[in-house]
Amino acid sequence: MTDNAIEVRHLTKKYGSRTAVDDVSFTVRRGSIVGLLGPNGAGKSTTLRAIVGLTSPSTGETLIDGVPFRTLAQPSAHVGVQMDGFGFEVGITARRHLEIVRLAVGAPRQRVDEVLEEVGLSNDARRRVKTFSTGMVQRLGLAAALMGTPRTLILDEPSNGLDPDGIRWLRRYLRAYAAAGGTVLVSSHQLGELQNTVDEVVILQRTVVYAGALRDLVRAEGDTLEDRYFALVEGSRA
Repeated sequence: MTDNAIEVRHLTKKYGSRTAVDDVSFTVRRGSIVGLLGPNGAGKSTTLRAIVGLTSPSTGETLIDGVPFRTLAQPSAHVGVQMDGFGFEVGITARRHLEIVRLAVGAPRQRVDEVLEEVGLSNDARRRVKTFSTGMVQRLGLAAALMGTPRTLILDEPSNGLDPDGIRWLRRYLRAYAAAGGTVLVSSHQLGELQNTVDEVVILQRTVVYAGALRDLVRAEGDTLEDRYFALVEGSRA
């Protein structure tokens, strides 16, 4: 087991003549929460998809626990993923969806009730997902990501649709998950909330604009993550 839960090494991905990401490199240390930031089109989703084997790099490589995702013997024990495109069958209940996930990853039967409790959906388990609010759908996606009891979570905009209480709940959950030894890579546009959540930051603008500790990025008194983010992104466009 390496010290890094995730490694991205010189990742470049091209779609025809368009370069989605160019020579992206960063690491996610075990036990940390890392925020992956960047404007729309900066390559965040491409990077996340490459890490979990949903797209193949043009050059470079991505590793989870020291090996490519496709070579993991039991992927769900290494990484849980919540991102756009992981939808739900029309008319399905929350419990049924999680039962399907459980069977797919080989988790024990009781794990469904455990993850429903973890994300606060126990009382809504038999409701049809189509009746859920956006925030409840986000919680259900997190429950599915947790099914295999993974050491690492990769979350794409998990706070979308959450009300302020839900955002605070997510922050506390992720901090507790990391404190228990888990690792989180989270993409989000909620910069103010991320400042209260993450240990490190990776800012993309097709390539890496910044990768390092949050405290080093917002070093000056009164600095905010939002201020530094926009300064770096605008500077990369100059």
